[in-house]
Amino acid sequence: MIAKIYSSCVLGVDAYEVTAEVDIVGGLPHFNVVGLPDAAIKESRDRIKSAIKNSGYSFPTTKIIVNLAPADIRKEGASFDLPIALSILATENVIDFSQLNDYIFCGELSLDGKIKPIRGALPIAMAMKKMGKKIFILPKKNSKEAATVKGIAVYPVSTLNEVVDFLNKKLQLNQEEMNLEAIFKRNSKYKQDFNDVKGQEHVKRGLEVAAAGGHNVLLIGPPGSGKSMLAKRLPTILSEMTLEEGLETSAIHSIAGILPDDKVIIGTRPFRAPHHTISDAALLGGGTNPSPGEISLAHNGVLFMDELPEFKRNVLGVLRQPIEDGHITIARVANTFTYPAKFMLIAAMNPCLCGYFTDPKRECHCTPFQIQNYLSRVSGPLLDRIDIHLEVPRLKYEHLTDKRRGEQSCEIRKRVDMARNIQNKRLCGHGVLFNAHLESKELEKYCVLEKEAEELLKLAILELGISARAYDKILKVSRTIADLDGKDIIEAHHISEAISYRSLDRNLWG
Repeated sequence: MIAKIYSSCVLGVDAYEVTAEVDIVGGLPHFNVVGLPDAAIKESRDRIKSAIKNSGYSFPTTKIIVNLAPADIRKEGASFDLPIALSILATENVIDFSQLNDYIFCGELSLDGKIKPIRGALPIAMAMKKMGKKIFILPKKNSKEAATVKGIAVYPVSTLNEVVDFLNKKLQLNQEEMNLEAIFKRNSKYKQDFNDVKGQEHVKRGLEVAAAGGHNVLLIGPPGSGKSMLAKRLPTILSEMTLEEGLETSAIHSIAGILPDDKVIIGTRPFRAPHHTISDAALLGGGTNPSPGEISLAHNGVLFMDELPEFKRNVLGVLRQPIEDGHITIARVANTFTYPAKFMLIAAMNPCLCGYFTDPKRECHCTPFQIQNYLSRVSGPLLDRIDIHLEVPRLKYEHLTDKRRGEQSCEIRKRVDMARNIQNKRLCGHGVLFNAHLESKELEKYCVLEKEAEELLKLAILELGISARAYDKILKVSRTIADLDGKDIIEAHHISEAISYRSLDRNLWG
């Protein structure tokens, strides 16, 4: 007798249907799993056997063949324990599997029959409609995130006995229900606010411009000047996440197994700050069984790279493509995985090796050669993808002791939203959303300069040492500044402010 129970597995960021087929054949006792299982699935044989016995059911004393179809796609994880166990019980006539075509079962079994949580419950729930499935049986700990998807019935279970009794109509399970909109609204509040930051008005203004135009930012300043504090508050002035973005971001975090237990859906823009010792695989994603990296976990949010020159050169090198493409593709022998990676990059660094080159209170002991060597650790191609360079000076005493609160993030966000709405209307149909992504043709069409602005830009290039590669960056940033100002034509003071955000191009560091 062949029994079939349906399950699901995540491949990249999408889920697909997997059928757990079990056949009991004559021969010596043997338990064999086929269908490209990974080590965790192969080891499930002992877990399933113990779980079935300790739950009070008999285990077949003959040859058992388990096939996970489709057989040409590698399966990974322990979430197939439950469907395999149910298939075995179906061959023993403990349950009737003929009425389970609309069901998806996922869960890891412990030796005593308890069901442990899995990864990727949310993307599986999101994909169930495409599979034609309506009922999701999964571990209790994963039920709330799965229940955020409308149109499917989610039933949380804790033990194998509960599942069997429910299928045999001996037990009534309560369907998990969530008010998605209310939960999303509750989770859409930030703990930080820009009014926590004292002084640094020039830097705050630069981050506002960056948020409005989707520009990547480099913060340069001595230790203790507030670079990290400012970076952590950048998400609070970005446009509020939509429900669709929240589900998309939550699905990626669910696959990675880091979705917080108290947040079934992420309502704030993610902020990821990897350590400078991170490997390229951990940053981009990958591994033997590829999983999302830090840039995908920062999708729809901010990736903060502190101590930028300390990152390995190859790590910074592989970062360039996803910054432009908005996704990362990881190729393996059997499959190719694509993860989304639309994020704003905000990097921070000291102006020199000791960190005090621009500090008026501390003496710098670095030679010009050491300063140049330190800055050269960040490659030119990566700097080409950073539109705004902001100098973050050490705070003065009067700023530190000032009791007045600065402008709140919600007020800054209103201006950012206004500028983004202007860009969306202007760029509708061009395949780009923000000024940071403008191509040459769009720059010519939309970056119209008044005469004084043209003269100022010409002077900056010829007299101030502004490099040619910075020309497009200045135009893009000035276009964003003009949008914040509500102006169609770029004026001289817009160009002047944009030039002030290109400190590295003005040769200020040696």
